[in-house]
Amino acid sequence: MNHLPFNKPGKFWRGNLHTHSTQSDGTLSPEQVCAFYRSNGYDFLSLTDHFLQQFEYPITDTTPFRGDDFTTLLGAELHAGKTSIGELWHILAVGLPLDFPPNLPDEDGPAMARRAMEAGAFVACAHPNWYSLSETDVIALGDVHAIETINGISRDHNDRIDSWYMLDAMLNQGRRYFALTTDDAHFHAQHNDLLLGWTWVKSESLTPEAILAALKAGAYYNSSGPMIHDVQFLSRTRVYIRCSPVDHVFVTGVGPRSVYHHANGVSEIELDITRLGDSPFCRITLRDRLDQRAWTNPIWFED
Repeated sequence: MNHLPFNKPGKFWRGNLHTHSTQSDGTLSPEQVCAFYRSNGYDFLSLTDHFLQQFEYPITDTTPFRGDDFTTLLGAELHAGKTSIGELWHILAVGLPLDFPPNLPDEDGPAMARRAMEAGAFVACAHPNWYSLSETDVIALGDVHAIETINGISRDHNDRIDSWYMLDAMLNQGRRYFALTTDDAHFHAQHNDLLLGWTWVKSESLTPEAILAALKAGAYYNSSGPMIHDVQFLSRTRVYIRCSPVDHVFVTGVGPRSVYHHANGVSEIELDITRLGDSPFCRITLRDRLDQRAWTNPIWFED
């Protein structure tokens, strides 16, 4: 529970951590992408162009677009080797140096992920449902920080926006990852991939270093609409939640175990979660009347 952000100092900053520009296969320039998110109330952005030879291995430099009320983290979507079904790996890395080296000879996805982590990046398994990653594939990536559980562009690309099943499968095996919700925006006219999901990071300052440290510590939650103001575990069997008005509250654990509450406009609630039994973890999902959601990161009771 120590990574829960709600009682940490600082404030929440809204950001998107998966986006593309004309440096790879997006349709807007880096400046235009940053301006779009800034004008829509975002505090930070990671522009993660495809790190491929055909695009000359870009780490897109967005430092000129930082300001007092908006910052950027340098990153890329990394590709190397093939998954178990022969697809090119997709690995999200946020917080890379500008001089991150191109692919090494015979480098595969797991090796690329390790190299990104060694370079200081926050690394996530990108959109597993979009390209049918297996559990074995995800495990092969090793101790990456997160699994991308909502990927906006997948909604209109192949209707596979939701990868929560993969994170739950990993949690049920005792493996620990955070969750990540992103747009993966390319700004293509045929896809609605904008403003579909974001991350609220808690830190004491809006600097790339502070945001990156908070991400690695799991001091954030994800949302497609509702806001989570507070989560407190009063005991092993009771949890207090304060949020923007929602109609459905779920606390889920191992397998199908869950505690739920359905009522209109809930903004504060205390739940008895005894029914989770000896589940070693839980996570909280809130759903509002527009079917938009907010999600905590997985919470491990032994912590």
